[in-house]
Order: sequence, then C-alpha cells, then structure tokens
Amino acid sequence: MEIGLPTSDKMDLNMDQDCCSSNSALVNASQLSASSKDDAYRGGLLKIGTEFEPDEHAYRIYNKYAKVVGFSVRKDWLNRSKVHGLVVSRKFTCSKEGYRRKDKRDLNVKKRQKETRTGCLAHMIVTRQPDGKYRVTHFEAEHNHDNIDPNNADTQLLQRELFVDQAAKADLSSNSGTESSSTYGLMNRRIEVCQSLDYLAMDFENSLRSERVRDMKEGEAGRLLRYFHRQHIENPSFIHGIQVDIDDKVSNIFWADDKMVVDYDHFGDVVCLDTIYRTNKDLQPFVQFMGVNHHNQAIIFAAALLFDDTVESLKWLFNTFLEAMSGKKPKVILTDQDAAIAEAVNSILPETSHRICVWQMYQNVLKHLSHLVKDIESFSSDFRSCIYDSNYEEAFVHAWEGLLDKYGLQQNEWLRWMFREREKWSMVYGSNTFFLDMKGSHVVEDLSNNLRSYLNSDQDALQIFKIFERVVNEQRVKEKHANDEMTRCMPRLPGNVVLLKHASAIYTPMAFEIFQKEYEKCLNVVVSQCNENGFLLEYKVNAFGRTQKYTVTINSTDDTVVCNCMKFENVGFLCGHALKVLDDRNIKMVPFRYILKRWTKDARLGSDGAESGTGDVLIIAHRRGINGSSSCSF
Repeated sequence: MEIGLPTSDKMDLNMDQDCCSSNSALVNASQLSASSKDDAYRGGLLKIGTEFEPDEHAYRIYNKYAKVVGFSVRKDWLNRSKVHGLVVSRKFTCSKEGYRRKDKRDLNVKKRQKETRTGCLAHMIVTRQPDGKYRVTHFEAEHNHDNIDPNNADTQLLQRELFVDQAAKADLSSNSGTESSSTYGLMNRRIEVCQSLDYLAMDFENSLRSERVRDMKEGEAGRLLRYFHRQHIENPSFIHGIQVDIDDKVSNIFWADDKMVVDYDHFGDVVCLDTIYRTNKDLQPFVQFMGVNHHNQAIIFAAALLFDDTVESLKWLFNTFLEAMSGKKPKVILTDQDAAIAEAVNSILPETSHRICVWQMYQNVLKHLSHLVKDIESFSSDFRSCIYDSNYEEAFVHAWEGLLDKYGLQQNEWLRWMFREREKWSMVYGSNTFFLDMKGSHVVEDLSNNLRSYLNSDQDALQIFKIFERVVNEQRVKEKHANDEMTRCMPRLPGNVVLLKHASAIYTPMAFEIFQKEYEKCLNVVVSQCNENGFLLEYKVNAFGRTQKYTVTINSTDDTVVCNCMKFENVGFLCGHALKVLDDRNIKMVPFRYILKRWTKDARLGSDGAESGTGDVLIIAHRRGINGSSSCSF
C-alpha cells in the first residue's frame, strides 16, 4: 500500500504521525557532529534505551554509525529462545574486538599474518522486549585504536550487505500506509523523539508569514517527501528541513546527509552559496552550499529548493544549514550579488566574512553585458584577466579603467555600481580573509556548470534531487580515486631538496603542487633590503627583473613570518617571498604553524572539536617522516 501522502503540495506528512505529536521544520535522524560523533550518537540515535524493529534494523543502524565514525562491525554472539526460536538478544562489536586465537600450526610458519585485532571493547547489545521490539541494553562508544578513514569504510567486508538490505526495507516501509491528521503549518513546535524512524527532537520556526513566490507542480511535494521518507529508512543520518507558507504549502526544502556534515566539519572554512537558478528563471530554484576539499576538488555540503527567496526564507535557509552543521559557522561565505542574500547573511552570519563570488559575478556579466560577450570575442578574456590577474590595488584599478576605456563602458551603471562594491569581490581587497584561490574557484564553478547542464525547466523537485545525488556521488568517487592515488604515489621531486621532501610528505599532491609553485617562485626572489628593529627583521624583496616590492617581516625569536602579499592568509600556503626569507634564515622545513590541516593528507583523520581552516595547523604532521616511501612517482 502506498504511503498516504497527498498529491497536492499541501504539507500533510502522513508518514510521521505514528511517532510524532507535532512536526518540525528540520527532520534529522542523527544531527551528527563530526567533531564528536560518539557523543552525538550516544545522546541521540544510539544510546541505551533506543529501540529497533526488527533486530536486523539494529545491525543496519550500527553499521551506518560505524561507517560515519570510521570502523567496521562484526556480529558477535546471538541468543535464541528455545520456545519460539526468535532472537532474544545479540551483540555487535567493533571488528577489532578480541584477539586472534593462537594456532599451533603457526609455529612452523615463517611469515605470520599481521595482527589486526586490538581487544577493542566498543560494542552494542540489543535485547528483545515483550512488545517484540529490540532495545539497546549495553552501548560502549569508546575504541582503543585509531579509527579507519570513513571515506573507505564502505569498502569493509562487513558493510557490503548493508545497502541491498536497506533498500528492501525501505520499499516495505514505504507501503505501510500510516494515517495522519496534522500539518507542518505551526511555528515553534517541537516533535517528540521517534524511535522507529530515528528522528531527533528539534525546535525551529518553519512557517512564512506570506505566500510563496513560485508554484510547485501538482503532486511534486508529495513525491519528494515520500522519497525523503525512504531516505530516512535507508540512511538514518539523512537530514531535511521544510518551510511552509501562510497557506501551509511547501515553500522551501533543505537537505543534507551524514557525509556532507562530516565534509563540512573538515572543509567548511569557506562556503560558496551557488544560486544557479538565478541565471535562468525557467529552472527550478535549486541552491547548493559548496566548498573545496584537501585535493582542491569541489565538494557539496548541502542543497535546497527555494520556491520563495525572500529575506525571510533566506534567513530560514542559513539557520537550517547551521542547525544541520551543529552550529558551526563558516569563516567566509561567497554568494551572488543580491540585496536579500546580503541582508540574510548579515543577520544570521554576522561574524562570517561575506564576499561576492567572482565566478557568479561573471554570470551576471553575461546578463548585463551580453551584447559585448556575444559580439566581441576578446571581452570575456579581458574581463577575466582584470578580475584574476591583479595582485595589488593599484594594478587592479589600472586594469579596470583600461577595460572601461577599451570597450567604451565608462558610463555603464552596472559596472559603476560594481566598482563601488569592489571590496566585496576583488581579491586584492581580501587581505586577512581566507578564501579560495583561482583554481579552487574554478573547480567550484566547473561543478556548478556540470550540474546546470543536467537541469531543465521540465524537471520536478524529485528529478532534480536524484540528479543532484548522482553529481554528489560522482564527486565522492573522484575524491576516493585521489585518495587512492595519494596512497600509492609520491610526487617526483627536482633534486634532493629538504623543504620539498618535507612538504610532499605532508601535503596532498594537489596542495603540494601549489606549494611547489611558490617554492619555484622563491628561487627568483631577490632580497634588496633588510632592516632590524629589535626582534623584528623587515625584508624588502622582489622577483628578479620586477620592480614591485613586497615586505616580509619575521620575528627572530619564534620565526613567525608575515608577507604583505597575504598569500598565506588568503589561501593557506606560504608565498615565495616568505619562503625566500625563511631560507635566508636557514630554515629548511615548513614551520608547522604554516601547514593548514585542511590541505594535508591527514585532513580527514581525527577531530578534537577544533575548527578546520586557517587556524587549524597540522598537529599530527610530526608523525610523518620527510622521506616517505612510494611505489610510483608522477
């Protein structure tokens, strides 16, 4: 039997009525904080008293928990009733529980198998209750070993059966046909914990005080919500939020999964809000929160459909995003040029640096200056050069004025307004602000364009969501391939350079490529002057054959170094100017305070609750040697 969801876009969510006394705008099965995964599950989805039906559901949920935290599960003992043969109790453990049994035959074996067990005590025991449900009666979250990489957890042998079994269960549950008598049209209501669907209680304002701006197609909301329900069963950590308008019609929809939450915890220092639908009003109003991982690949933190994009709705979007990400705010958010977005960001993210995303600004160029882009081939390249190729304010202003003169645009109102707002988008005004470098901006742009190529005006919300899922999975496969390549190979180094050996052992290959370019620049940097002022040494440097000088200041007591080009502050790598000064001071390894964990091979390992990004130096880098071993080079 089909779940009794309405075919209209009224927000009557029948699927939740059995376990929720009222409804929440943010339905979140685990509200997972990657910085404290065990505590999140201990206090939420997995804890003593949590109930499952049947016992295999408990196994699936524990597997999902293991996948997120980063370990593999083994089925331990099982007790069956002698009366009816049903499972009375059973235990699931970490795969590293216990130790391998000694075998006398091993005495004659020269090369023994490596010991993989550590006597880990992490486990969960469920016991059958009189009502037929299985309750968690013992739960130990602590492990006595380093967890494996969550990215590779799905390759563990005991995880392979999870997805097929989950899919079958989802189909059964989706036909249960529960009844409902409530809507989502209430504000500040709190749902009760629903053990059967593993929802968490949450407070949130979820209703607009006006009608939505755009209409949904007939039955569109019901199909999407039915799909979300199946996602909750298949993936208990799936998160979605709903906002309705004054008529209880679905206005805005937000979603993210557990992997996105973990990604954001590691790489959420810079977030780009991609509002691609603004370039084509015929498209569905799709929005995504994006960033860049340690391989300089685009990743997606969350997505939304905004059928109402007023200031009120945008505030709801940012609030919902923060709720899903355990309240962690980005250091920088890049958005389109829009007054409503700016007001919402200032209201909800006042401490976050708000900048205009340059590549989204270029999309506005296509709209406001389409005649030039279409008719004059050189305009696009000249405009991009003006934006990306200027390293300091004087050069940028000169290039901008030259662009206006060349194409007769001195009186263009949009460009005049753009210049007044230049401090929000031009990179030369981004000192002390950590944001994406040009390549990082381009990979985000490429991902956005890739998704846009799949979208058209005939698609409904569910079709868009499935396309989005496919794109997300493609990006995750790319990261897995990059991780595999990183494990197998080390960069081919130009000679026996200690600094490069050190950096190549710590940085991911893509990050090392950025660092190596700065090192190569350093070889052509000339020191023209050095002034001493107490503990501070001030160097004047310039590239050989160039007149532009940079000031590098270093503290002789602790070797902290600052360059006025702000390369480290902007993208997280020491510039060639600073490397030249460090070399002049006979410092042959990258100081660990200047190695950001987000660019390292260990970016995803461990989490102590500290923020990733510009303030998150590599603490575990000392474990790596500077020589490293590899099976191949590139």
